[in-house]
Amino acid sequence: MIGIADIEAAAGRIAGHVVRTPTVESPGLSALLGVPVTAKLELLQRTGSFKARGATAKLLSLSEAERAAGVVAVSGGNHGIALAVMARALDVKATVVMPRSAPARAVEVAESAGASVRLTDDMDGAFALTTRLRQEGLTLVHPFDDPVVIAGQGTVGLEVAADAGDLTDVLVSIGGGGLIAGVAAALRALRPGVRVWGVETEGAQAMSGALAAGGPVPVALSSIVSTLSAPAASRLTYEHVSRLVTEVLVVPDREAVRGSLELADHAKVWAEPAAGCLLPAARRVLERVGEGARLGLVVCGGNVTPGDMIAWTDRFGLR
Repeated sequence: MIGIADIEAAAGRIAGHVVRTPTVESPGLSALLGVPVTAKLELLQRTGSFKARGATAKLLSLSEAERAAGVVAVSGGNHGIALAVMARALDVKATVVMPRSAPARAVEVAESAGASVRLTDDMDGAFALTTRLRQEGLTLVHPFDDPVVIAGQGTVGLEVAADAGDLTDVLVSIGGGGLIAGVAAALRALRPGVRVWGVETEGAQAMSGALAAGGPVPVALSSIVSTLSAPAASRLTYEHVSRLVTEVLVVPDREAVRGSLELADHAKVWAEPAAGCLLPAARRVLERVGEGARLGLVVCGGNVTPGDMIAWTDRFGLR
């Protein structure tokens, strides 16, 4: 299990390389949900998502030989962007493997940062190619199955604990589970009374599938939210979530897109559906916990184009 000492050490390493993003009370979201809401704005992080934290922590942990050989990552979008940009900043050669379903912008940003981008037909193929590249000598920077990466993501929880007021419930999106594992570890140590809730979208249910099965299992992926689309959780993230997280809620893609529109309208932030899914989940949390709730939302990323949002809005009849 990742401990608070690991997370504090990661915070010291990555300081100066990443942004301490704002943790702010949101009058708009508070009015919308009817309870006090605080938002952790990780969409203002370098590369547009929290992923820069874990990628930087891992890159800074490499030996000189590993740095010289280069690194590889598999990504549905944000992890690849983060690794490409932060590797360039730290003078490490990076290869990013993405499924063709990854957002075109993610591919463009990773390539413009100097990474070698390899595209595969699906996420399973991306993981398989990454395995072959590791065998050729590249060091894996896994998006979630790595204690160094999880500790880096846990610095989000460290900052929430320090910067937010009294919270009763914190909601965190889940792909493979690295972010929520780190955040839950930090909050359990520093704010032990706070409940942590995970949120997935239908068709990207790696963690809820693992919880139902008693351990990580492969899941079929069909969600439009590619940045949450891990083909399976890891044993490491599963153990953290099963021990530290109150429950994992699953919301439809349509509601995740609606949540992004609501974040733009009421919070004045441009968030991807991987963060938009927090709002429908927050309503369900409030039904469970009743009056007196004070919510924290980790707005994990904003790497979505206007074209994507227009297409999804039309697809789901939300205009």
